[in-house]
Amino acid sequence: MTTPRPWSTALAVLALASQASALDLPFEKTTLPNGLTLIVHEDHTLPLAAANLLYDVGARDEEPGRTGFAHLFEHLMFMGTRRAPSKKFDEWLEAAGGSNNAWTSSDFTDYHELGPSTLAPLFLWLEADRMDALGGEIDRAKLDLQRDVVRNERRQSIENVPYGKVELRLPELLWPEGHPYHHPVIGSHADLEAASVGDVRAFFARWYVASNATLVVAGDVVAADVRALAERSFGWMPKAAKPERASVAEPAPLGRVVRETLVDRVELPKLVMAWRSPAHFAPGDAELDLFSQVLAQGKAGRLYHALVYDRAIAQSVSASQSSDALASTFTLEVVLRKGVAIDAAERAVDRVLAQALAAPPTEAELARARIGFEHGFVARLQSLAARARLLAAYQAERGDPGWAARDLERYRVATAADVLHAARATLTESDRVVLRVVPEPSRGAR
Repeated sequence: MTTPRPWSTALAVLALASQASALDLPFEKTTLPNGLTLIVHEDHTLPLAAANLLYDVGARDEEPGRTGFAHLFEHLMFMGTRRAPSKKFDEWLEAAGGSNNAWTSSDFTDYHELGPSTLAPLFLWLEADRMDALGGEIDRAKLDLQRDVVRNERRQSIENVPYGKVELRLPELLWPEGHPYHHPVIGSHADLEAASVGDVRAFFARWYVASNATLVVAGDVVAADVRALAERSFGWMPKAAKPERASVAEPAPLGRVVRETLVDRVELPKLVMAWRSPAHFAPGDAELDLFSQVLAQGKAGRLYHALVYDRAIAQSVSASQSSDALASTFTLEVVLRKGVAIDAAERAVDRVLAQALAAPPTEAELARARIGFEHGFVARLQSLAARARLLAAYQAERGDPGWAARDLERYRVATAADVLHAARATLTESDRVVLRVVPEPSRGAR
């Protein structure tokens, strides 16, 4: 067996990344009379089809005292209708080799299916059925069942997961009360308990309308056939105006360091620093993506080298720019080694950050970060489901499904000076949240 030469791997990555300049996801876009946006992406490589129905509603659209509704609806949408009773959605798809799932974010709720291309008519019929009927068929029994499921999910996937409390508390500290991102997507136990059938039906009636949805069908399909299917499945639904959102005022800067310590059932302390950052696609967003990689991409990342490799005070480090439609969050996370003082760790992180902000990243650092993003982006598009999801997201956020090449171009054209400018404008020492997660005292401690 021949061992590949290091530079041969690098050249392969460069060759793949260079394809980004010519990246193209062919599609046909149609708007039905009722406002539903239909996008068809033909790919006859395999006899597969993917459907993606993206609703332009997320946790940002919830009323005060009713947080968690968007995510609750992700669950309620699988409760069944008269035409497709409970559990039949899954049974019918799985019996024919298909699958389905959903996700919710601050900005969107997404439902998706994947399977043999012969299932495309069933995908559309099932999605149209629940868009039409599910809101009016929600009753107290269905609501109580899924309310309990969501509350248990919050306990299992967040509250009882190491450091999970950060996900719940960080948005409350970073964004002021009343801001759409002030609460976590999963909502609070109290708000979920307070939800009534009337509340839930009203939420559905407002947001789950054809004019507020983007449907993508991708794979071994013919665009004309899909249009006919969509018109037959969705076209008869009445037109409803796209819901209007209230304008969101730019929040005042924090103006200080907001500090809090959380006690959790963990073995090692964790230090979290977070800043408000530019919205998705806004100037500085891509540059901060690149800067996060300069700080924490692999062993060459500055935080990793300084805290894990050189000083051995951290178990792990990470940096990320989490991009959303209204604004984003830049986060640094450091899990400390046992016995390391958290004050000393914070000072060490600040020193690394100050050094990184003192001068632009090197060309080697920038190239490594850029190649990593481009390679990951292009590799992800090998998935038919990922392409369907991306086309829907670009339509929802940019009004243009064909935004992939321009998205990647943001990273290709960013210079070291651009990256430094965005980082300096965002990562200020006096305007951030610093969360410390510390282990619970042992029961024998006094």
